Order: sequence, then C-alpha cells, then structure tokens
Amino acid sequence: MQIIKTLIRIQMSKLTTKHMGITLKNPLILGACNMVTNISKMKQAEEAGIAAIVYRSLFEEQIQLEDYEMGNRMEAYDDRHAEMINLFPKIEHGGPKEYLYNLKEVKKALSVPVIGSINAVYKESWVEYAKLIEETGVDGLELNFFAVPREFDRLGQDIVEQQLEILKAVKSEVKIPVSVKLSAFYTNILKVIREFDQADADAFVLFNRLFEPDIDVEAEKHTSPWNLSTPADHRLSLRYAGLLYDQIKANVAASNGIYEGHDVVKMILAGASAVQCVSTFYHNGLKHIGTMLKEIEEWMNKKGVDSIESFRGKLSKKATNDPFVYKRAQYIDLILKSEELVKPKV
Repeated sequence: MQIIKTLIRIQMSKLTTKHMGITLKNPLILGACNMVTNISKMKQAEEAGIAAIVYRSLFEEQIQLEDYEMGNRMEAYDDRHAEMINLFPKIEHGGPKEYLYNLKEVKKALSVPVIGSINAVYKESWVEYAKLIEETGVDGLELNFFAVPREFDRLGQDIVEQQLEILKAVKSEVKIPVSVKLSAFYTNILKVIREFDQADADAFVLFNRLFEPDIDVEAEKHTSPWNLSTPADHRLSLRYAGLLYDQIKANVAASNGIYEGHDVVKMILAGASAVQCVSTFYHNGLKHIGTMLKEIEEWMNKKGVDSIESFRGKLSKKATNDPFVYKRAQYIDLILKSEELVKPKV
C-alpha cells in the first residue's frame, strides 16, 4: 500500500501545474456546472483525480428574479381583510445565503482547491459577493465576465472599462487569487486581456460558453437547448493560449471542447497552464478523469518529459518559426494546398 501511495505522489508531482498562482496536482479542473452542486459527485471527481473544482456561478440577476417572484406570491393575499395588512410580515428572500452555505459545505467536504464564481450586475454587488465568497474559505474566485449588448449606442470600450473597474475593485477587497473568465466577443481580445493582466488578474479562463436561444419552428416558440461543447470547439481556446503564452503575467486555463487527455496536451503545448472541462464528464462520466490523466502521463512518458512546465508553450506563437500558425493568413496556405487536402471523387 505504501508503494502504491508513493507511486501516486510521483505521478501527481509529474503532472503538477499552477492556475491563479495555486499549485494543482494536475491540469484538470472541473468547470462551473450543475454537477458541482452534488457533493457526492464532487467526492467522486476528487477520488478520480480532479485537481480543482469551480463551484457554479452566483448570479445576481437570478437572485433579483427569485426575490421578485417571491414578493409577488407573498403579496397575493395581502389586504384581504381589514385586520390583515400582510400575511407574511417577517419573511424575506435570503439573497445569496443559500449559495454561500452550499459553497461552504463543498469546501469542507473536499481536499482539492475549490474556486467560487460570480456574475453580478452592479460594481457594488460584485465586491459584496466577492467578500462573502472569500469568507467561505474557498481557495480562489472567478469573475464570470460576459456582456450581451442590448443597446445600439453603447460603445464596446465602455463595457471593457466597466469590467476593468470591477476587477480592480474586487482585487482591492479580497486576498484570495482572482481569475477572469471571458467570452471571445471583444473587438480585440488580446488588448482586453493585456489590460486585465495589468490590473493584476491572477489568471484567465478562455472562454465562456454562453447559452444561445433557439426557435422551434413547429411550435413557433423560443427554446433553450442543452448547450454542451463538441470536441472541435477547443480550437479557439488553443489559438489564444498560443498567442498569449509568455506575453502576460497571469496563468491561462483553456476551456470548451476539451474531451480527451490529448486535448489537454495540445493546450499545454500551446501555452495553457490548466484546462476546465465540463461537457466530457457529462458525456463520459466522472471516471473519465482518470482516463484523461493516464493519457497525459502516457504521452509524457513517450516523449521523455518529466513535468508539465517542461513542454508548456513549446508550440506557442513565441516558440514557433512559422509566423502564420496562429493568424488568419494561414487560410491562404490551406487554399494553396487544397489539392492535397481534397481527394477528387473517381
């Protein structure tokens, strides 16, 4: 038994990496999703070898909506009699209390790092919730930044400046490391990331997977389809991990479409320090964590590398001699080689 434990420690030290400045036993992080609300599943993920868990986001808009709906229900029977002004005079919505309680329970139950996540509306709320989440004892905090434009006249730079102010305000109030999870929908995502990096973001997660509306043409109504990623979706994160390597101080974690251990290796070769996975565990179950780790280790053994850091960024833009690998102009090369890529039908 002692020999087995020693071998496990050696394997984990071989896969050790950093995210948000936190040392992780391997690059696999379970991203924010409904799965993390089940402590039993989290224990399974921990036993399978997951290195860290991001608890699902605390959404201020959801709290506001629940408060509004609760108020409407409670006021429905007010003033039915002259003696009765309010049927439930001392009951009010708990705000983020349930979320914070559950997050604290997850943190107590697990030995791996737990990272909280927020998406708020107002700067004051971002700061308030960040401080409350820090008090639960979590190891880090993820700011879930995204903006769906609703106004034709609002400048994109206004959104960036608002998010920068939020990051600076949160960083000034909490001591735990803070990462920023971004969407790719900025005019120049590299400039935005550099500005956040200069504002002392500890890490970046690339990228948010946003729920998109759909329409059922038969029923003629809007639907909200289950929005899991596909294996091909990792290429956007890979592009920017490669462009960002050694250009910013913060760590980069890749997200979306990372299904197998070889996908993780790709991201590290491009320059990422870690990855966040969700969809692959819905498809393959949490036992797939062990399979992915085994694939990473087997590749490292085959290549004769003994640490994640020894090959991180090996195929980044900075390390490659091909100036077009991470640029759109690569399509020109593909067009010129189209005869090699497409076999004619006989």
